[in-house]
Amino acid sequence: MKKGQTIEGIVARTDFPNKGILSCEEGVCTVKNALPGQKVRAVVNKARNGRYEGRLLEVLAPSPLETESPCPHFGSCGGCTWLSFPYEESLKIKEEQVWRLLSPALAMQEEACQFEPVKASPVAFGYRNKMEFTFGDEVKDGPLSLGMHKRGSFYDIVSVTDCQIVEEDYRKILRCTVSYFQELQERGVDIAFYHRLRHEGYLRHLVVRKAAKTGEILVALVTTGQTPVRPKAQDEVQGKAAQESGVEREILDGFRDKLLALPLDGQIAGILHVRNDSAADVVQSDETTVLYGRDYFYEELLGLRFRISLFSFFQTNSLGAELLYSTARSYISDCISGPDGKEGKDAQGKIVYDLYSGTGTIAQLMAPVAKKVIGVEIVEEAVEAARRNAELNGLHNCNFIAGDVLKVLDEIEEKPDFIILDPPRDGVHPKALRKIIGYGVESILYISCKASSLARDLEVFLASGYRAQRCVPIDQFPWTTGVEVVCLLSKLKPDDYIDVELDLDLEEMDVVASEKAATYQQIKDYVMEKHG
Repeated sequence: MKKGQTIEGIVARTDFPNKGILSCEEGVCTVKNALPGQKVRAVVNKARNGRYEGRLLEVLAPSPLETESPCPHFGSCGGCTWLSFPYEESLKIKEEQVWRLLSPALAMQEEACQFEPVKASPVAFGYRNKMEFTFGDEVKDGPLSLGMHKRGSFYDIVSVTDCQIVEEDYRKILRCTVSYFQELQERGVDIAFYHRLRHEGYLRHLVVRKAAKTGEILVALVTTGQTPVRPKAQDEVQGKAAQESGVEREILDGFRDKLLALPLDGQIAGILHVRNDSAADVVQSDETTVLYGRDYFYEELLGLRFRISLFSFFQTNSLGAELLYSTARSYISDCISGPDGKEGKDAQGKIVYDLYSGTGTIAQLMAPVAKKVIGVEIVEEAVEAARRNAELNGLHNCNFIAGDVLKVLDEIEEKPDFIILDPPRDGVHPKALRKIIGYGVESILYISCKASSLARDLEVFLASGYRAQRCVPIDQFPWTTGVEVVCLLSKLKPDDYIDVELDLDLEEMDVVASEKAATYQQIKDYVMEKHG
């Protein structure tokens, strides 16, 4: 198999997150976005050390598992991967993907981990509570579009007016928005979308957030500071400065009025205008103006109320988040509760660290059964939101600290009895991981949004005196490649490290695991050599 060679074959399986394993006469090649059972044609674009990667050219025959997709945009839109498979089949695939990633690490421990079947999202369609749509065109110099990026393209846009992973309110707001700005263009207003190469244009993104429980909606139009221009005929009547100062206000007022006239199932809590002149294709704010209502909305999870702003981190599947957090809470209930499973003296004496705490959702769920919860989060806005939400819920034993986990851990005087980790996709920083392990707490709960990062960090935990006790994948993102994993780790006693009784200090074993050993067997070999 050579670079540039065209190959054909059947996809044996798809590894996390979207790596199709293609078997052909020439060998095995990894092809992104190829689904199990499909017959595909691909071109080899990487060949190194006997490993091959290819780019998907064509699906020659569908998988026997595939059915007609319920979304007309599937295949062209880059958002979903499994919409042509029955939901139950996509769940099986995600469970298998997580198991293949974690099993090499889990093989390091002698006692088997309780690996539980994947948990399905409470709703498979219309589950997302946040969408970021992008302005652009579907073809070069085509009409204005608003939607998602085409699969494999950084520039072209698919106008996802019938997207199935959001509710109808999102689709109504999208259609209303693109129609409004298309009408302005037809009337001669120069109001182009932002061209990423030329750094010219006005319209950038439309952000829509909606609470599943309260039904409140937050809408934000993201533009550059490049003011739209009226038709020349009007420009001749008014002075240039006057038209520039007034045209944007008129446009934004018209946008607001159009949205407020929509018949929606939910209710609009706020409409915002966000100015963003960054060259990067990201949603961020240089300046935010409230066009209507307020700049936040409320959502409810497991009996708690949360105030969420435009940029607040919050799980994108509210009902799925309830499943995720209730699962996490059930995993650790035995660790911080009394012997009868209810809140007791032991529970009230626990100090809990919630690291990478975001807006403090998990911390607040833990607060009623702990003496104190200390949350650490690097995003200051998220910390402020966490503090407000804790006050809103009457929880006064939560302390939220803004800063990098790696640095903040050195500043906290109170030592933890229990640690919860919910890191970003890249997992825990290696140096922070060593500090976390150094506390020697009996139990650690790791919530992962990227199973491959968990697999990497898990090897360090297991080589440092912990074992994976329970583990379960949870489908927070139906039809996409994403899957959450909850893993409960428990600290081994010194004599659990090896099969023979040895007088070995636990701290010494931690040093052995971190500096001398990469696997359980290496730990055993080192100790046997040293102590006979």
